[in-house]
Amino acid sequence: MLSTSARLLRLLALLQVPGAHTGPDLASRLGISARTLRSDVAALRDLGYSVHAVPGVAGGYRLGSGSRLPPLVLDDDEAVALAMGMSLSASHGVTDIADASARALNKVLTLLPARLRPRLASLARATSSAPYGIAAVDTDTLWSIAAAIHTQERLRFAYKDAAGNESHREVEAYRLVLRAGRWYLLAWDAFRDDWRTFRVDRLRVKTPNGRRFTPRPEPNGGLEDRLVRSLQTAPWQTRYRVRLKAPAADIRARAPLAVDVEPDGDDACIVTVGSETAASVARYLSWWETDFEVLDSPELLAQVRLLAERYRAASENLTGHRSSPW
Repeated sequence: MLSTSARLLRLLALLQVPGAHTGPDLASRLGISARTLRSDVAALRDLGYSVHAVPGVAGGYRLGSGSRLPPLVLDDDEAVALAMGMSLSASHGVTDIADASARALNKVLTLLPARLRPRLASLARATSSAPYGIAAVDTDTLWSIAAAIHTQERLRFAYKDAAGNESHREVEAYRLVLRAGRWYLLAWDAFRDDWRTFRVDRLRVKTPNGRRFTPRPEPNGGLEDRLVRSLQTAPWQTRYRVRLKAPAADIRARAPLAVDVEPDGDDACIVTVGSETAASVARYLSWWETDFEVLDSPELLAQVRLLAERYRAASENLTGHRSSPW
């Protein structure tokens, strides 16, 4: 027979499965009487767990929320998933959550069974976080936007565009999306009578919120598709086309949302990327680690040749064939 403490932990694990659990079923699974079950439920309540009685012929219990977060019981996979999420949270563009994540992670690692620690250690050695030049936001801004989405109240904020021009907006907020190191808000702009995408790091939330709204149907293809199309049609100074000698599916899996990828046969694709300068695109092309062909842009081709010459000079200098060109 389980000790009282072990039995309470087992009961807690059963109650953490969503839904109501009948008294007879819980008593049977724990191998105890109905009276002992009632005593154990009372003990959990004394420890701060909100255990609700469910009315009915057989009776039952359900774990609810309380005024504070009590200890949780996690299985192996849940503990590893939680630790992974906290260790990667710093790459998600939120400014004031890193310290809290580190403290929580240390608590989990301290109590983690020895058999699980090698899994996390090997993962930590084999992986790294490489954010795309994160544009960080604070948690208060995210909470404010999320609350407006949940309560279906119009969100009011000041917004700066890419040129630094500020405007005041009132929108129906529908979705927060984290893509390629940036947080985006997908919303219906009441003044412009159209769907809009806003970078969260460029907005400053105002209080209180506006009036409540009735949710409208999502745009064709869904909100995330709208985000993809809005980023691909961003007003770049120039857009460049390059043929990559790699399957479109492979390139799409790695490409940021703002890059348009179209198949060109089974083993190649046409990539369209916007940028303020050809030099930045030339540097970016080396990231794909595949052969490519510049299309329609003598300016980009000149920058690629310049970069190739620099690489060639650097490699010859490394082997001692010539002195440094600088």
